[in-house]
Amino acid sequence: MRAIQLLPDILISQIAAGVVVERPAAALKELIENSLDAGAGKIDIRLEQGGARLLAVQDDGAGITADELPLALARHATSKIGALEDLERVASLGFRGEALASMASVARVSLASRSRGAAHAHQIEAEGAVPGAVKPAALACGTTVTVADLFFNTPARRKFLKSEATEYAHCAEVVRRMALSRPDVAFTLAHNARIQLRYPAQALDARIGAVLGEDFVAAAVAVDEQAGPLALKGMAALPAYSKSGRDAQYVFVNGRFVRDKVVAHALREAYRDILHHDRQPAYALFFTLPPEGVDVNVHPAKTEVRFRDSRGVHQFLFHAIERALSGSAAASRAAVHQAPVLHGDTAFSMPPASPTQAPAWRGSQASMPLGARETLAMYEALTREPETAPAAEESAHDYPLGFALGQLHGIYVLAQNAKGLVLVDMHAAHERVVYEKLKAALDAKRVPTQTLLIPVTVTADARDVAAIGDHHEALAGIGFDIHPLAANAVAVRAVPALLKDADPLALTRDLLREIRDYGVSRLVTERRNELLGTLACHGAVRANRKLSLPEMNALLREMEATERAGQCNHGRPTWFQVSLADLDKWFRRGE
Repeated sequence: MRAIQLLPDILISQIAAGVVVERPAAALKELIENSLDAGAGKIDIRLEQGGARLLAVQDDGAGITADELPLALARHATSKIGALEDLERVASLGFRGEALASMASVARVSLASRSRGAAHAHQIEAEGAVPGAVKPAALACGTTVTVADLFFNTPARRKFLKSEATEYAHCAEVVRRMALSRPDVAFTLAHNARIQLRYPAQALDARIGAVLGEDFVAAAVAVDEQAGPLALKGMAALPAYSKSGRDAQYVFVNGRFVRDKVVAHALREAYRDILHHDRQPAYALFFTLPPEGVDVNVHPAKTEVRFRDSRGVHQFLFHAIERALSGSAAASRAAVHQAPVLHGDTAFSMPPASPTQAPAWRGSQASMPLGARETLAMYEALTREPETAPAAEESAHDYPLGFALGQLHGIYVLAQNAKGLVLVDMHAAHERVVYEKLKAALDAKRVPTQTLLIPVTVTADARDVAAIGDHHEALAGIGFDIHPLAANAVAVRAVPALLKDADPLALTRDLLREIRDYGVSRLVTERRNELLGTLACHGAVRANRKLSLPEMNALLREMEATERAGQCNHGRPTWFQVSLADLDKWFRRGE
């Protein structure tokens, strides 16, 4: 066993490099952060062989003076902090002063810079942590850092690098993250002398579209929330845009890309009610708080942070995203027009008569098929000229989902609104309505029940029957009156009123299955929402059930008054809008 001894500086730097510069992408991240901290407005990146052969970052930032160039390559030399108080409220992206020194210990590094106001540029080179002399160079204002032959002197580390394509992909992802964090900065990425990414300085929403794609922007809702010193902006995609992986999840804390468990859990909880369990949400979110409220000195990679008030941060993020996603189809409606969440025992509540509906019909209209008169009245109300019928414009605003025209194959409701055509999956939409009503009723501890005219007998396993007997009160709390009838049978005497049209036999069997798997106590606590989702599916109107036009319109009105009505409980969309412009394009009108 060796005696304790001081390690040589070169070995210390190489050990540090193993943590800070694990691959070309890590080095690229550090260099871009330095450029942003220097106030760069334009950053150009050149890579060769995925960054292993060459990695160069050029910026137009403040630059480094000639006498500071040797310090820039020294370990623990930085301009960003000077005391413990600075470390406790770090506002810059970099602060440790070890990135360039680590790179210089495992690569051939060239650092050229010209500070603003300086007459000339200067350059310093280092190979294996041994810096050379400062010498004149030709360069406009700003800094260029070139890192060549990464891990040339540590071959064991170099062999752990992946293929050129893989290393480039990691580098490109770093550029995308940095570009998202600073839309006011222009970025260009070239690989093997070919431009791969180009982002001009632009607005945040335009940068999000450029990085994540316009399909993401089209499927996302804007987020803009503030509570005291906490603020959250960005975009969160609706569940229909969900992914199988986490590749479209971008969270920035004070401009720094992070992967934090508190943040991830808050966002996942916000999506829990509307996203299938095996799908991942997509978002680009920018969270800001006072620098002293977050500790960024947790890991050398600086992607982990620690919040001083993690509970407060969790609650803020959860509620901000939940509110953004909870906007119903009628998010812009005035609150006075919103129907109450609970509507007694009816599956649908009939809406009030439309102010635009004609009071009477004459002639052949009286013999129209079911619903045709109402449809014609609604159509005329929506298309009537504003000057002759001012209520028509108000109706279009008050009822964003419009008025039903008919039913398609017993599955879809077709409706017309001011924008064009609305297609509604009636089962999925009603499932969300029933689910939200069940949740509200359970939260209020007022779950209306419907007594069955004739109790239903359900055969069951003896253990399930015993569980029913032990938890009768808990089941009554969610609207069920179920009693043991025999060793292997139970009697269902009442069900939640919202589920009165469901098949009580199938409903009870599913409930018993849930009890068998999780137990009653877990069902009504931690798995409450999953249970309510199962019940809502039973209570929702079934496919191939023929609805009258008033029933279809009642469903549309309830959707408008229901949070998260745009998705069913499994994250599927419940309705789509087809604009008149789309229809005109399909039929080539105006050509």
